[in-house]
Order: sequence, then structure tokens, then C-alpha cells
Amino acid sequence: MRHLKSFHVFHMAASFSNYSKAANELNITHSAVSKQIKVLEDYLSISLFYKKGRNVCLTKEGELLKEYTEQAFNALDTGVNRLHQMTSTSIEVSCEPTLTMRWLMPRLSNFHDNVGGDIRLSTAGGAVVLGSTGLSMAIRRDDFEIRQDYKQTMLGEEWVGPVFSPEYWKRVKQDLSQVTLLHSKTRVNAWSNWAKDNTEIELGDNSVQMFDHFYFCFQAAVDGLGGAIGSYPLVMDDLKRGNLIAPFGFSLSGYNYILLSEDRAKSQQEKEFIDWLESNFKECLPINNLI
Repeated sequence: MRHLKSFHVFHMAASFSNYSKAANELNITHSAVSKQIKVLEDYLSISLFYKKGRNVCLTKEGELLKEYTEQAFNALDTGVNRLHQMTSTSIEVSCEPTLTMRWLMPRLSNFHDNVGGDIRLSTAGGAVVLGSTGLSMAIRRDDFEIRQDYKQTMLGEEWVGPVFSPEYWKRVKQDLSQVTLLHSKTRVNAWSNWAKDNTEIELGDNSVQMFDHFYFCFQAAVDGLGGAIGSYPLVMDDLKRGNLIAPFGFSLSGYNYILLSEDRAKSQQEKEFIDWLESNFKECLPINNLI
């Protein structure tokens, strides 16, 4: 394409609405930005900007062109990231923070020892952008709207139930109104959702302690500060070690753990990681009444 450099300079100037900021971002001079914009305007025979104080504003024609340059340069970014993924020896995976810390990370050494390959983790929850961000896939709980163009691989249904330290449970099991309900700001309805189908604990007069993250709820439960609603993969290791017990067992929450990926051919390493995830999630089925 003719004047590709000018289109890129236009794209940056349009994004910042300021020639100087575009120049700093591109590491060129203000006059070089002005020159490239002039080249493009002459080529298209239209005006793309008009001045407004120290900034510049897009004309109607400039607004239209910006829509297409965004598509074009975003597509280039996606293509470059996919090329990197094809030649990379690592897989970039996004995973929910608590699932990362309490389930995935403790098991990654098993993947390295038995399968091999480099898995690079980033922690985040909810909606995710794959491909253009460099991420190959994301492990999520399906409690948000998922893009239709992403492939969903079912990992397992979510089972939840209250968990307590053994010592704490001995103190409160005769009077459940004394249970302190441990809540997370990221899942504020965990207790109330569980209570809809389970009437063992009356929630009306129980004291509540709130934490910023779900992970802290489980640590607080291990430390004997109260009871938390545990998603089974997040508490299974502490249950097996005896740090936590689940006297009411576990029930289905209605949500699932899923793997999101782009709908494209997978590399051999990606296939191996997906197979390993599916195999390990099959072990995340609770044995009820772990007391």
C-alpha cells in the first residue's frame, strides 16, 4: 500500500488528538508528523484534521478513516502476535487468580515433568481478549458473557460448599448462628446462592467478614476465622491435608470451569496443555461429607 507510514502517523495523531504526543510516541519530530499528515491529505484530496486550541480534531472524513486504520493496525498486531505464538516455545495462559494460586500453580511442576513445555501465567478474571494481547488461552468460570468467536473447552462443573478448619467447626457446630461468614468482594453472593438450596445454616443473624479477594477467604478459613464457600478445586488440597473440612458436602453451583481459546488450529504444545488440563480437572470431583 502506498503511504503506509503516513497512515500509521495519521492513526497515532488521531488516537492522541495531538501532533506532539503522536511525535513523542513515534520518536519523530512534530514537523515530521505534520509533513506525513499533509502527504496523506494530498494523496486522498481531503482534510483530515482541523485545529482546536493546542489540539487537533478529526474532520468527518478523518473520523471515518480512523475507524478503518484501527481495524487495519489491530489486525496487524493480531497477526504479529500469532506469528510469535507459532514460533514461541511458551504458552501464555490467563487464569483466575485464586484458581491459579490454589490449584494450577501447585500442579504445573507435574506438567513440566510429564509433558514438558513452558507455561507463562497471568492472573485475571472475567472477560478476556486473546490473540492480540499475546494470550493463547484463558481458564475461567463461565459467570460472564463470553465472545461467540472463542472456542470453549469444558473442564468441569463447579461444586461448592462451606468449608471450615476442624478446630473452628468443633466450636460452632452445635450453634450455627455463631458461624462467621467469610465473604469476598469478588463473589459477594456466594453464601446466599449456596443457601438457596441448602437450609442447614440460617444466614440472617450471622456475623460477616469481608475480604478483597476470594483467596483470602480460604486462608481465613484455614486460620479459623470463620466459614467460606469453597469451590472444590480451590479447597481440595486443604481438604486432603486436613486443613479444612466440608461438613455439608458440595453441591453444583450451576457454573462451569472452561478453557477459552481462539477457534484456530492449535500447536502441539497447546494440544498437550489442553489434554493435561482436561485430565487434571477430572480429579476435581468432590467426595461429599469430608469431615
